Amino acid sequence: MQKFSTHTGLVAPIDRANVDTDAIMPKQFLKSIRRTGFGPHLFDEWRYKDPGYYGKPESQRQLNPDFVLNQARYQGASILLARKNFGCGSSREHAPWAIGQCGFRAILAPSYADIFFNNCFKTGLLPIVLEEAKIDQLFNEVAAFPGYTLTVDLERQRIVKAQGEEIAFEVNAFRKYCLLNGLDDIGLTLRHKDKIAAFEAQRLAAKPWLARSFG
Repeated sequence: MQKFSTHTGLVAPIDRANVDTDAIMPKQFLKSIRRTGFGPHLFDEWRYKDPGYYGKPESQRQLNPDFVLNQARYQGASILLARKNFGCGSSREHAPWAIGQCGFRAILAPSYADIFFNNCFKTGLLPIVLEEAKIDQLFNEVAAFPGYTLTVDLERQRIVKAQGEEIAFEVNAFRKYCLLNGLDDIGLTLRHKDKIAAFEAQRLAAKPWLARSFG
């Protein structure tokens, strides 16, 4: 998993409340057995004018010029600004996968659905909770200033605006540790690989019949 320490990026606004995971990553793209390739289908039904399906080339589809992520001023955005209850609906991990694979590193919103919130941390994506008034202010500033950027400093737990103003945010200490060190669940387990190998060797020495293969 990619480490997260400090990130500066262009901000893109999704000005809708209760955005569910089917809007973030529509169900027809869940057929893939891989964990990659979901970025082009992020917000698929909003991004394109024609229906999409797994395996259909993006080059054959018509972009919706009114959708925020298709607008020139938000190209290359890596911080997503959202409204309350972002990521509600089903528990599909593909939703945070798609957001990350589209180039986003952090999300700012007043609230999130619990499962989506937890899945973000497991994929190297930082979901930040801010008061609704602060989110409103950020939406106004993004709309007023093209090229609006923010710096997210996870170590200091601060969001820094271009002019130097800072916004503090809270994050669970363990989740912060995992992001700073790039550790997902597998990475956390592999920290103990030597102990695991020693245990397996000791167990096989005491119970060699466990090494048998069954036809």
